[in-house]
This record gives sequence, C-alpha cells and structure tokens, in this order.
Amino acid sequence: MNLLNKEPVKRVEKSLKEFDPSLNVIVLNSSARTAMEAASSLGCEVGAIVKSLLFKTENTFTLNLVAGDRKASLNKIKKILNKKNVSMASADDVKYITGYTIGGVSPVGHLNKIDTLIDNTLDRFDCLYAAAGHPNCVFKINFKDLKSITNGSIEDITE
Repeated sequence: MNLLNKEPVKRVEKSLKEFDPSLNVIVLNSSARTAMEAASSLGCEVGAIVKSLLFKTENTFTLNLVAGDRKASLNKIKKILNKKNVSMASADDVKYITGYTIGGVSPVGHLNKIDTLIDNTLDRFDCLYAAAGHPNCVFKINFKDLKSITNGSIEDITE
C-alpha cells in the first residue's frame, strides 16, 4: 500500500508544499514511531528528531515540539502557558485534535488550529526530521523553517 495516499500523510504533504515546494514526505522502510527508531532509520542523531507532543490544559491544547534526546518539562510548560493543570493529552484527544495517531503526529497539517511551543535546543541541528502523519513517514526541515511553518514560539520547554 502506498503510504503517500493515506489521508493524514496527504495533509502533511499539502502543508509542506504550500510552505515550500521543495519539502517532501520521506517514506521509510522501517518505523519511525519513536525518536530512537527514527534516528536509527535515518542515520542521524536522536536529538535531530522532532517529537510532536500534545499537552492538554483546562480548556485548550498545546503542541510541544521537543528534541528527540530531551524530555518535555511539565513545570516549564505550565509557567510558559501560565496554567496550573497541564498534562499529556490522551491518545483519543491526540487523534481528535491533530487528526494523527501517536507515532505519526506531525508538527503541521492538523485538523484544528493548535498553539505550538518549540524546544529551543532543536536549533543545534542543521537538519531536523519530524513525523509526517504515519509511523513510517517523516519530513526533513531546518529550524528556521520549522518555526515559520508552525508559527511556533521558541521556548525553554525541556529538562
């Protein structure tokens, strides 16, 4: 089956092409479900893998783009968002809000508009790789373009 024909992957590709026609979805022969798997499949450092993590607050959701070798800091995210209750979104919430299943959540092409925080440590890499709607699909992008395409806010959100 051609993964590029899957609806979530098509949404990512459409977002990428509208932003920059030279950006492409890369289909891997192996899974990129975790940052370690993705780095192994791509032959890059784990930190260059962008983890797209959805967090829930009292009444909103925030997407946090975190380097693969870092852990999101709930305390830092709470302070930035000025919220008391912040937690990881459930798998059902992730699917409903982003349109993606965990393991393939992309920073772009969501079903709903989501505020995005970007881990400031991602800027140490020339090339970043992020999920593209399926555990075997990724796209390559630089830090500056990741900020532009997501309209994200660069913050210190990791431990």
